[in-house]
Amino acid sequence: MRPKKTILCVDDNEQALAVRKFLLETRGGYRVVAALSGRDAIEEFRRGGIDLVLSDLVMPNMNGNEMVRRMKEVAPEIPMILISGSVKTFDHTNRADAFMPKGSSSPVEMLERIRQMIARKRGPKKHLRPVYESQETVFDALEHAVAS
Repeated sequence: MRPKKTILCVDDNEQALAVRKFLLETRGGYRVVAALSGRDAIEEFRRGGIDLVLSDLVMPNMNGNEMVRRMKEVAPEIPMILISGSVKTFDHTNRADAFMPKGSSSPVEMLERIRQMIARKRGPKKHLRPVYESQETVFDALEHAVAS
């Protein structure tokens, strides 16, 4: 059995954070680390082990976009999703990998987006990638393919 993927969930609204955490753990099967501020989230993120970040955009002191910018400096490969109830469109100057307006997408759609982004981070399945012992083997395989 594969270990559960870990999602860092960030929102300054405790009730919204608790609901999202419950959804992700029960319906998504994820391990969730919750943070009530961008500063707390960055501390959790630096500890490592995070597979995806899901954060509110509008928060006091440090908004979600600034938090994502700082996290991407540490680990640009980690997928990050911003959500917002007040902002309805995605600004491409944002550093997040995706944007979802609150209320415009169902919990099922959010879980599917998360699943896709975590799968994309993982890359193609191993059985789909050719494995070569050395660089010479790659060249031998290419020469054989061209000669055939």
